[in-house]
Amino acid sequence: MLANNFKKSLLAVNVGLVLSAGISGVAVAAENNQVKEDVEVIEVRGIRASNKENINGKRFANAVVDVVTAEDVGKFPDGDVGESLARISGVSVSRQFGQGQQVSIRGASAQLTRTLLDGHSIASTSWFDQQAVDRSFNYSLLPSELVGGLEVYKSSQANIVEGGIGGTVIVKTRKPLDLDANTAFGSLKGDYGTVSEKTDPEVSGLYSWKNEDESFGVLISGAKSEIDYQRNGIESSGGWSGAMAPTTFQQERDRTALYAAFQYQPSDSLLLGLNVTSLELGANNANTQIIIFPGEGSCEKQNLSGNCVYANITNAGNGAGPAFFQTWVRKASMESDTIDFDWQYNADSFTFKGRIGKTDAKSAVTTANFGVYSNNTADFTGTVDMTGDTVKYNIANKNYNASILPGTIGPQTWAPEYNPDTDEETYFNLDFDIPLDLGIITGIKAGFRYADHKVVQDGNGANVNVDLRPMRSASEYYPGTVSAGGGFILPEPNMDLMIADSLAMTEGYTQRPQAYGTVEEENTALYAMAEFSGDSVRGNIGLRYIATDIESDYYDLSTTGQYATTLTTDKADYSEFLPSLNLAIDVTEDVILRTSAAQVISRPNYADLFATRSLAGYTDNRPLNEVLQTGNVGLSPFKAFQADIGIEWYFSSDGLISLTYYTKEVSSFISTQQQTNQQIGIEIPVYKDNPDAGEPPCGAGQYDCWTISKSTNGSGGSIEGIEFQIQDAFDNGFGYSFNYTYADTEAPAENYPDRVGVFSDSSKNTYNLVGFYEQDNFSARLAYNWRSEFIIREAPGWYGNREHKAYGQLDFSATYSVTDYLDLTFEGINLTEEDSIQLGNNHTSTTLPNPDLLNDFPVWSFEGEARYKVGVAVRF
Repeated sequence: MLANNFKKSLLAVNVGLVLSAGISGVAVAAENNQVKEDVEVIEVRGIRASNKENINGKRFANAVVDVVTAEDVGKFPDGDVGESLARISGVSVSRQFGQGQQVSIRGASAQLTRTLLDGHSIASTSWFDQQAVDRSFNYSLLPSELVGGLEVYKSSQANIVEGGIGGTVIVKTRKPLDLDANTAFGSLKGDYGTVSEKTDPEVSGLYSWKNEDESFGVLISGAKSEIDYQRNGIESSGGWSGAMAPTTFQQERDRTALYAAFQYQPSDSLLLGLNVTSLELGANNANTQIIIFPGEGSCEKQNLSGNCVYANITNAGNGAGPAFFQTWVRKASMESDTIDFDWQYNADSFTFKGRIGKTDAKSAVTTANFGVYSNNTADFTGTVDMTGDTVKYNIANKNYNASILPGTIGPQTWAPEYNPDTDEETYFNLDFDIPLDLGIITGIKAGFRYADHKVVQDGNGANVNVDLRPMRSASEYYPGTVSAGGGFILPEPNMDLMIADSLAMTEGYTQRPQAYGTVEEENTALYAMAEFSGDSVRGNIGLRYIATDIESDYYDLSTTGQYATTLTTDKADYSEFLPSLNLAIDVTEDVILRTSAAQVISRPNYADLFATRSLAGYTDNRPLNEVLQTGNVGLSPFKAFQADIGIEWYFSSDGLISLTYYTKEVSSFISTQQQTNQQIGIEIPVYKDNPDAGEPPCGAGQYDCWTISKSTNGSGGSIEGIEFQIQDAFDNGFGYSFNYTYADTEAPAENYPDRVGVFSDSSKNTYNLVGFYEQDNFSARLAYNWRSEFIIREAPGWYGNREHKAYGQLDFSATYSVTDYLDLTFEGINLTEEDSIQLGNNHTSTTLPNPDLLNDFPVWSFEGEARYKVGVAVRF
């Protein structure tokens, strides 16, 4: 680690560089502006042209920016926007459900990345009821066909919306006045998964029109896909230490995305725009598993944390016990709709821009459970080896159908729930750009932003009429079989029938007060930024002021365990001054020395701000995971000072070599503190009513035994590292790119319940290697992305905190142009079928209630799936 005094004085050093290098430079400024205008008219068609555009976007930016540009209309570099982001140095992507869902930048967690659509917020919720409500954007909502480009800001500047300590991703859509009249695109793909063994359709299209005067234009685009996704693996069964569960997760992903853009330019000085975005995802899913209990006396080896890692069921004192077979089925959906109106007025002496809009999202999850003890005890004789990173079963039989279940079964009456969430923001921006000729100062940007953001989480328990509980033969609910982790075959659920029967016995819902909470933020920002350009020097320096008023509604919980019948509101506020500097020095015509420094913030996750007193695990019939969660509306934001310095050599129009050092000093952190074995006045049903749950950890007869988890502000941490990248292309059609990122992150261990002092989602080493070949009518690209181990934190929820082992993914894509208008396409994703392997990472001193999450225990492993897409695309 470099000395702290160097980091803290870097801003002053950068200012000194500006002053020492500055001259009038008006001619240079004009020259740079002309270069930018030339860059904008590059016709992007093909891999090599796209790479040139990306290089120019980086080269002539004042800030530290990386750019990804579509090769053509409807032709993004990757079929998944998240995967394209993963190709950028310093960016890591989470792929927990097979797609690039969330991104982290330069070692900061995904929740510290800000995502904007054309510069404004876009609301996002989750289909998964086990995921905390956070600020990250779910990229699986956004089809790549709707995107024209991406900008990843790793440094901050005053005119960019605050919120990204890691960085800010700006997703750019296409506009009709930028395209030729009657531009049209359409594609049809078949998507095959090696685990699901099903081929699914994807269709997308775009049409753009403008009148002869080019004063009015309309663009309409859309994408539709229906994917049967399957993830096979082995999961830990939480509090039942040593009972591992071969599992299959199946999901019906029905994604629809629509985008419309209207532009009207009544004069050369005025441009008006209206943009409408609608994103929908149907995500019905079932998680089916058989939890195998090795039996008392079966353990022959333990690890240092005390977990059994080798069980011989045959030699168990009481032989193999019954297994518990269950399916959690969810009817799930989420939607995000945005309407955005923007304008730009160009006067002789200034430019006035603004936008006003509203974005809202909602999700709804209806859950049901079918769980019974199986009757195939003899099948489980053998051994369970948990000494490695994955669990290995050597037992009598792994192939089961509905015959292992009781003859007649029905939905569990305790399980049905209805959990809706909403996320909405109304925003208003005003921006002024005033060109100047004051020595090296070439312009002033200033502006104002107001946003009213509200998030609501809710939870409702079903009013079940047990007399209406459907009972059917097991074969009706499980008419076939499906592959699962560990080489198992399990009964395959009929999701639609299960949801329908659970709803049939449900007579409405009762709100669970512990699950309801709101967070409403009023965010105001003012900024001023000076742009400067001199002989071989350019950049900007600015100040952004932000103020936040926040409140949270909730039902309070008394010391006797009773919820109030009326809402309580907690309020808080904070404000911050955020200075920033970006400086680029042209050392030679092709070499740029670039540096930046800024004070940045990221607001706390909503899950931490909800003042709600919620009871996690209260009704799920599983021991050792009951947690009273308490948020804190008074949390201060994450705050950090960040800086970087780098050198870039543009040795050709296709070639770039760069090396950058970066640092982030986090002064304010969000921490979760936990206490175990606490009494709150509420008895836990699983201990009181289920004799198989074992004795409560507080002692016999003490059914009021909770872990209390509370959000607090903790001390800060630090991130520092380097980024290296190189790319080039040759006259013979071949080209390559390589980038490597090193991120060293540290945070006080007490900031985390697992007592591991490392940032969430942060890999110490990440690299990308891409090779391509392109000729007149054929192009191909082979890309490998690798990241070292990283920590996933979902505590105090059921899935807890764990370490994801190193992961590498190999992708291939190719396009053959049959004519100027017709392309045949092929994509292969995760060709090597890389597995996702996750281990317990919690230190033995942790207060987490789940013993299976302790160090080095093989908590989860999921088999890698390759996906192949074959398609046809037309464009005019």
